[in-house]
Amino acid sequence: MMQEYSDNSYLFAGNAPYVEELYEAYLDNPANVPENWRAYFNSMQNVPAVDGSNRSDIRHGPVVAAYAERAKHSPFKILVPKGNAELDRKRIAAQQMTAAYRFLGTYWAKLDPLERHERPQIPELEPSFYGFTDTDMDLVFNISNTWFGRETATLRELVQMLRETYCRSIGAEFMYITDHAQKRWMQERLESIQATPSFSPEKKRHILERVTSAEGMERYLHTRYVGQKRFSLEGGESFIVSLDEVIQRAGSKGIQEIVLGMAHRGRLNVLVNIMGKMPNDLFAEFEGGLPENDLPAGDVKYHQGFVRDISTPGGPVHLSLAFNPSHLEIVDPVVEGSAKARMFHRDDPDGSQVMPILVHGDASFSGQGVVMETLNMAQTRGYSTGGTVHIVLNNQIGFTTSDVRESRSSLYCTDVAKMIEAPILHVNGDDPEAVVLATQIALDFRMEFRKDVVVDIVCYRKLGHNEQDTPAMTQPLMYKKIATHPGVRSLYVDRLVKQGVIQPADADALVAGYRARMDAGTPIVNPVISNMKSQSAIEWQPILQKQGWSEDADTAMPIEELKRLSERITTMPDWLTLHPLVERVIHDRARMGKGELPVDWGMAEHLAYASLVSAGFSVRLAGEDSERGTFVHRHAVLHDQERVISGAGKYVPLKNVSKDQASFTVINSPLSEEAALAFEYGFATTAPNTLTLWEGQFGDFANGAQVVIDQFISSGEAKWGRICGLVMLLPHGYEGQGPEHSSARLERYLQLCADNNMSVVQPTTASQIFHVLRRQMLRMQRKPLIVMTPKSLLRHKDAASPLEELADGSFRPVLGEVDKSIDAKKVKRVLLCTGRIYYDLAHMRTEKQRMDVAILRIEELYPFPGELLANELKKYPKAEEIIWVQDEPENQGAWLQVQRPVFDTLQTGQKLSFAARPASSSPAVGYFQKHSAQQKELMNAAFGEMGNMVLVR
Repeated sequence: MMQEYSDNSYLFAGNAPYVEELYEAYLDNPANVPENWRAYFNSMQNVPAVDGSNRSDIRHGPVVAAYAERAKHSPFKILVPKGNAELDRKRIAAQQMTAAYRFLGTYWAKLDPLERHERPQIPELEPSFYGFTDTDMDLVFNISNTWFGRETATLRELVQMLRETYCRSIGAEFMYITDHAQKRWMQERLESIQATPSFSPEKKRHILERVTSAEGMERYLHTRYVGQKRFSLEGGESFIVSLDEVIQRAGSKGIQEIVLGMAHRGRLNVLVNIMGKMPNDLFAEFEGGLPENDLPAGDVKYHQGFVRDISTPGGPVHLSLAFNPSHLEIVDPVVEGSAKARMFHRDDPDGSQVMPILVHGDASFSGQGVVMETLNMAQTRGYSTGGTVHIVLNNQIGFTTSDVRESRSSLYCTDVAKMIEAPILHVNGDDPEAVVLATQIALDFRMEFRKDVVVDIVCYRKLGHNEQDTPAMTQPLMYKKIATHPGVRSLYVDRLVKQGVIQPADADALVAGYRARMDAGTPIVNPVISNMKSQSAIEWQPILQKQGWSEDADTAMPIEELKRLSERITTMPDWLTLHPLVERVIHDRARMGKGELPVDWGMAEHLAYASLVSAGFSVRLAGEDSERGTFVHRHAVLHDQERVISGAGKYVPLKNVSKDQASFTVINSPLSEEAALAFEYGFATTAPNTLTLWEGQFGDFANGAQVVIDQFISSGEAKWGRICGLVMLLPHGYEGQGPEHSSARLERYLQLCADNNMSVVQPTTASQIFHVLRRQMLRMQRKPLIVMTPKSLLRHKDAASPLEELADGSFRPVLGEVDKSIDAKKVKRVLLCTGRIYYDLAHMRTEKQRMDVAILRIEELYPFPGELLANELKKYPKAEEIIWVQDEPENQGAWLQVQRPVFDTLQTGQKLSFAARPASSSPAVGYFQKHSAQQKELMNAAFGEMGNMVLVR
């Protein structure tokens, strides 16, 4: 009878998948399920709890309601005859309680080494909450369909197993995951072993050796370099155990490259104890020595990157520690971009061979928006890296004076990771074996599902934010606890001695041995693989040998090859039905490629990309709406207007240039500047043979990524020797569109220019953008290229170029006078300008019939083309007035940066003045009437008819 009852009951476990799907559909929309099931689910919302209270009045009420629903597919079957309603209720209650532990058990987990807080009151984790009494504790349940590996268990045993699994040194959060396979994988992995490590004596001794190394490193430096900043790891030594485990285990699972990003906390420890940096090299940095590669700026030791090949059970793993500034989490998207480039180079689309690891601080993980931006990109098409292992070094204090109430609004610092349904494993840092187990589970989850996963190591910080701080001034209670804490190593030694794994003398020998190796300056990590050359290594040497600045690059192309490329990118497949406006664009481009129409900006850009992929250079372009182009000029991805399936019916002409071409990738990025730009920087620093471009929807929006520009793009080479050929495309131009749609803040980039660190250009013709993009790859150097791209010039007929200028020309940093009616000998005034305003000036000159005025365009603002400009000015012997004219206000734009190099080009008797909009705290006015009035005044001032112009003496 019992079997018949179970087989036909909706609570029978065999019906679980069906009923679970029904309930998921009901939660999405009650109308999605049949009426009888809808009525049942509705009624369950109002079922009183076993204590008689209404569910809505109970803490965690919505969660408890969810538990009740899960009772319908309960695997628990009390071994009693049919018809006992009270025992049926208890079976349901047992399932409710099990779900409660899966949801809420982490709140009872013993995570804090300092034990500063009492265990919270959570009624849902008490058997009495479900009406169970002491007399029920020996009631036997059939639990054969759970992950505990048993046929039956008493209620007492069930509670014990749940608490062992979810309430000890590991607190797991994963029940918010909507994918059933991922959720069940986590349940099985935790419950099958009750979240309890079972390591061999050899493994335990290895863990002790790693903890000893972590502690030994900090104590050695603390005594040898008293008071010097090193951002100690003391209190969080188990982090080294975790990092060692994830690297070794990843190698055994086929990972061949790991990109590691972390801030300064524990970084020196990682360099020596994980990556095998020679201690003597570290000591030299403490003692103020210059490295062999003396850089223009350099950086402090705890920002330096490092590369090493590490031996693992699965073979060598190439481990790269990313350079980073003090902006903590900003390195996250840089690491992701570098990993993406390595995946691309290896043809590893899902991250089977390449994996990123990111190490976070607790306060920065919850507090810095770039973390959210980076997580948001994790599963998107253009940015996925096959899952990142996140390790949070949770000191439980943000800075010297911070505590949780000042750091975040969420309970856990890791709650932000729930937005992408990443499982989170909180673990007590005083239990290194639990840390290893949590790390193993995390790595295995990443490899199984190619998703992000978080290990939150809850520990403490023995010293202040740096070694010169006295944190007890502001955190007296915490640091009283820390002062009496014996330390991770000491606790683990006691544990292993009690287990008989080691003798006390063995632990002492490990400490002495580590100190001896530090004294000798010999490598700590064995084995580190030296002089290994991977077949997948990216060849940088030819570029590194040519990093002195050079303008040399033959960017011209045979006109027949241009016509061939044009035909390839304007020939559409038969199945493709284009929008009428796009069809007109493609038709016109076909005529441009034949020389029947001048080449506009969009076509010139396409021809540049086509020529590069044909020559073996890959192209990666990313930005907000970059496929189409913000100003509808690009149309790199064409959409079939008759498609019936979302995402189908796309055609990318630049992927069809030739059979053996390099790849072309164009991506509509998330609405992100900071993380998206940092991602592309990371990609560009790892892919020298890919033209990597990031495009701002408007140039102004790069403001949101200023830290990336300041700390990486402009200064990465000077600080770290990091070579990067990233291109930034920034729409710029004063056209009456208000403060946030006019200026890409040209002045900011020019302020950052020094040491030949990057190029800043503002091209004004289609041929110029064609040649400058080709130059970026064809010359043997990689420097960031900042392009102030136009808006109105994208379709301006005067900005279009004959096909011959693409075939025979090159990028010209200075464009001289092009109006043949201007007699150089009669010119009295020369206007110097950059960008869109040239066309306004040329139009005004024609209107005013000022044939005594010549107009020169500075197309490359840094490095400033002084010699070329001087040669142009020599053509006008009677010109006494040299006027710099700019769109931007007086205190912005290029003027303040170029006046000195322009002044140096003047001939005897020439005077330099400027015309600009009035100085302003805003990039541009928002009222179109004011914009028009300013524009008129600016034009008149340029021609000397009104307005004040300042003389530079």
